[in-house]
This record gives sequence, C-alpha cells and structure tokens, in this order.
Amino acid sequence: MTDTPDAAISPEAARAATPATLAKVLADLREWWTVHIIGQVDQAEVIETRREDSALSESYLFMTAMAAAIAILGLLLSSPAVVIGAMLLSPLMGPIIGLGFALAIGDWSWLKQSGRTLLLGSVMAVLLCACLVYLSPIQTITSEIAARTRPNLFDLFVALFSALAGAYALIREREGTIVGVAIATALMPPLAVVGFGLATWNWTVFSGALLLFVTNFITIALTAFAMAKLYGFRANLTKGQSAAQNLFVALVFVALAIPLGFSLQRIAWESNAQRVVQSQLRALFDKGSQIDELTIDFAAAPVAVSAVVFTPALQPDVEIAAERALAERLGEPLALDLVQYEVGRSATAAERAQLSAAREGEEAGASSRTEALAVRLALAAGVEQGEVLIDPARRRALLRAKQLEGANMATYRALEARIAASEAEWVIELIPPSAPLPPAITFADGAPDEAGAQALAVIGWAAQRSGRDVVLSGNPDQAEAAAGVLRANGVTVLVRPAIGSLRADWAEAGP
Repeated sequence: MTDTPDAAISPEAARAATPATLAKVLADLREWWTVHIIGQVDQAEVIETRREDSALSESYLFMTAMAAAIAILGLLLSSPAVVIGAMLLSPLMGPIIGLGFALAIGDWSWLKQSGRTLLLGSVMAVLLCACLVYLSPIQTITSEIAARTRPNLFDLFVALFSALAGAYALIREREGTIVGVAIATALMPPLAVVGFGLATWNWTVFSGALLLFVTNFITIALTAFAMAKLYGFRANLTKGQSAAQNLFVALVFVALAIPLGFSLQRIAWESNAQRVVQSQLRALFDKGSQIDELTIDFAAAPVAVSAVVFTPALQPDVEIAAERALAERLGEPLALDLVQYEVGRSATAAERAQLSAAREGEEAGASSRTEALAVRLALAAGVEQGEVLIDPARRRALLRAKQLEGANMATYRALEARIAASEAEWVIELIPPSAPLPPAITFADGAPDEAGAQALAVIGWAAQRSGRDVVLSGNPDQAEAAAGVLRANGVTVLVRPAIGSLRADWAEAGP
C-alpha cells in the first residue's frame, strides 16, 4: 500500500480544509488570550483600585482646584511649561476611567459615583478659573488659549490612542505610563479655557473648549470600556443588552466624529484658502511686487482678507478684480482690503522697511500683541500699563519705574536686565526715578578696580536713561580717567578737582 502524494489532493478537499484550519487558529488564539493574558490580570484588584480613584474626596477637590488655578495662569501667561504642570497635577483621569470600567461591568452605583465626582470637579474647576480670569488684569486670548478652541477629528484620535495606552497601563499595573497619557489628553486646560470663555462672555471660546473637553473625556471613558471588555471584565447582562450597549458606544463615537470631522474639513479649507489668496494676489501684480502682512479673518462674515502690496506700478482697479477672482476660486464671498505702495522697480530693502515701519506705527494702537507685551512689562516692573511706551517698528519698549523703598540705581539697572532677559526679541529701557548715584568710585593702580568699574557702569546707565549730566568730584587724575569711561558711553561729564575719594553726583536736580 502506497501513500497518496500531496499533489493528488483535490482542490475541493483543500478548500474544505481551509475553514477548519482557520477556526482552529482562532480557537488557539482565543485560548492563549484567555489563559496567558486575561488569566494574568487580577480583576478584583484592578476594579478596587479604579473604584478608589473615582471616589469624591477632599484630596480630589483640592488637587482639582490647584490644577485649575495653575492651568488658567499658564494659559493667561501663554506658558506651555506651566500648562503641562497642570496636566500632570489634574486628578480628573480617575473618575473618567472609572466611568468606562463601571460601564463595562454594569455597576450602576459606581457609574453614578464616577459621574458625580467628574461633574463636581469639572464645575468647580470652571467656576474657579472664571473667577480668576474675572479678577485678572490680563484677559487677552493668548496662543495657548486659542489652541484649545477649535477641536477637530485629530483631537479625537489623540484621546483614543492615549486612552488605549492608559487603560492598558492601569489593567496591566504599569501606572507610570499614565503620566504621559495625562499630558497627551490634556483634560484640565480645556476646562480652564471654558472658565475663560465664561468670564469674558466669549461664546466661541467657551463652546470650542467645552467640545474639546467633552471629546476627550467621552473618548477616554469609552476606550476604557472597550479595553475592559477586551481583558475579560464582564457584566451580568443578557446578550441583547450587551449588543445594545456596544451599539450605544459606537453611536457615541460617530456622534463625536461628525462635528469634529467637519471642523477638520474647515481647517483644511482655511489652510488651502491661505495659499489660494497668496497665489492669486501674486498673479495680479508684476514680478517685482511683494506681498506684505497678508491676514485672513475666517471668523468674519464674509471672510475678511487684508494685505499690503509693494509694487512698481499702482493698479487702481485690481482690488475689485482680485475680490471677484478669489470668491470664484474659494467658493464663498469675501471682503478684500488691499493697500498698495509704489516703491519703484529698483526699490531697496530700506525703502520697503521704511514704508512697513510707517504702516506698523499706524497699527500699533490696535495690535493685541503689543498690548499683551505692555501688560507683561507693566507687571514685571510693578508700574501702571500707561507707564509703558512701545515702538513696535523698532521693537523697543520704554517704561518708567516707580520709586521703590530702599532701592538704588544698581537695583533699577538689575531690574531692567531681568525684564530684558524675559523679552529677548525687544530692546527694553527702564527709566529710573530720581535717586543718588553710587557714592564712591574706587581705584587701584591708577585704574578703576572691580567695584569702581561696577559703579561707573551703573552711573553711565543711569545718566543714559535719565538724560542728565554727571559731576565727578575728587582726585583730578582719577576724575579724568573715570570721565573718559563715561564720555565713551555718550555721557556728558563735568570734572571738579577736589581732595578726597572720587564721587559722582547729578549736575542738576532732576525734573
């Protein structure tokens, strides 16, 4: 008797064997998952830990309040580092994950407890942030605030993948990963922005941030539910109830995805509109023309476009033609505000810079960025905002300091250096109040020693900022040497030879 070779197996027999083989592979995979994955999870311990994290307690309320306060301050100051600190501190992840696990095992009392904990913490955070914004002198929409007012479909996917990582870490008892999840999902900053919108009565900010928070917390909760189901956490539900539960979860995801998808589509349209407007304006002018400061306000109705064009030849009727062409290409009406400057075909960069500086000077009063800078400088110097003068064209800020008890000229010079370090792109000049100059300028071996050089630096700075002359009294040789240092820095110095150590005074009383 001989064995039948493999080639003799009929195609029909091979096709019949395939479903059986696939079923066996799936059965083996299910058995492996049940024994080696689900069997390694202590479900009772996981549920107990998640239940404790979902409880309403004094610690939870205190940490939520602190996280909210830190978040709103970071948003107002536009400081990402401070905002990240609020993300790490926020305890909102506990009740949100608890919602998912409670739904998975059908524990309705736990579900209500988690929902109540999340609701009370969220409302408290919003109201606290609204109070802080209402009392704050800074109510400008910073870049950090604006970034959380337009959620889109990508935000849903961020929350989804972050929640998958977080739920896995909690089930597998690798809770160190939850720190990264807290940063990625950013639950507290959107709540803080909701408080900002409430305090400033800005519906766009309020609704956009609230949608982002709802997107994050629902996605996290439902993803935790799905992961709990995957790891064998079961509820005492009938087959029909389980199917209805799964259908509900799917419908919620779809309900979130639809508005977020439209938002993403709008963002993509705006990005394309930016390119279309720029290319259309370039096509309407000579090659030697240059578009400067193109801005598009998509929130306006119709969309408002403003631009400045430096061109060798002015075109009086181009604005109407450009507006019509852009409306056709973008598929919706818009309002175009086009300013043309004739610079000549050989216009230099200096000519354009001069025209741009003149235009910036006209717009300085309406610039929100300039106003925000003035607020920051006023707070740093401890003066009123009206004491700050800003020249945006030259990126220069001038502020007059208040008289500080016990402060001398060295103190005010150090204050200017500290403020300037925080605004590296600006030239900061602090005008000190009337105060005595350093009392003595010491010398060693015919030259100012370290203390003397420091005193001369302070004297020179004070004279430059105050616009006043200086009188040096003392040893003639030392006075002339010190006067040379000051004069090299543009200070007017009068020398009065006298007996004794060298000292500096103002030439006349201050204003």
